[in-house]
Amino acid sequence: MTDPALLIADDWTDFAVEDSGAGWKLERYGPYRFARPDPQALWTPAQNPERWRSDGRFSPAADENEEMGRWRLERELPEQWPLHWGPLTALARCTPFRHLGLFPEQSPHWRFAMDACSALGGQPEVLNLFGYTGMASLACAAAGARVTHVDASKKAIGYARLNQAASGLEAKPIRWIVDDAFAFVQRELRRGRRYDGVILDPPKYGRGPNGEVWRLEEGLFDLLAACAKLLRRAPEEPASAAGFLIATVYAVRLSHIALAQTAAAALAAAHGVWQSGDMALAHANDARLLPTAIYARWQG
Repeated sequence: MTDPALLIADDWTDFAVEDSGAGWKLERYGPYRFARPDPQALWTPAQNPERWRSDGRFSPAADENEEMGRWRLERELPEQWPLHWGPLTALARCTPFRHLGLFPEQSPHWRFAMDACSALGGQPEVLNLFGYTGMASLACAAAGARVTHVDASKKAIGYARLNQAASGLEAKPIRWIVDDAFAFVQRELRRGRRYDGVILDPPKYGRGPNGEVWRLEEGLFDLLAACAKLLRRAPEEPASAAGFLIATVYAVRLSHIALAQTAAAALAAAHGVWQSGDMALAHANDARLLPTAIYARWQG
């Protein structure tokens, strides 16, 4: 394992963190500002969150284990509005799951995936598991890849296809599949399919479309090991995988070391460069960082 590397998403114009602290964060998504709870924002904010001027504030449900809740809007907002990043456009919206339809901290991964696809040349095959609203899939497609996007939510895939249209990438080859991620990977292995890149962003807990249960601490190693088998073999060294893998984990009591070492064990035969650490968002007005997730990624 290499020394930890901090990934900071500081390449946005349509998004910014304007303040955070006391368990809250204030963010700008395009022309609108939103206040949301954030348990990692333990410090003192620049301004009392009750005095933040926002267009919407998220009120969590009574059950603290749930991401569900409702928005209190200070004015009428459109159902969705565009945010631009590089060659991509995402349609932001106030969802009942606390977020706004995309995760801006993921932009370093999008850039990494685009560069990796370009380096592979030709038309690489990329698998995006737990793909949600599709920004990583669109980044790879924009860089010339053929993408298989898998998510258990039919509604989320519908939103991803709207983002595809908003980005002008309707002609790009993307397979949109509603399925349980692990079940799909196992079927692909039986079919003999191989991919040049795998991206996965598994939740800590989830259910597949047919009631399949996913618990991250129980299933992460097996999923990563199966994904390692899906990676195409390097022609000059058939025992080793080629391509790239990106894994991100949110909202669990894990160190990035645990994720990195689990991923490395799953890809034990793969020669290449590993990187792992924390992901964070930069504040617009000062030097503070807002931590968001942990990651591990590999490039052969």
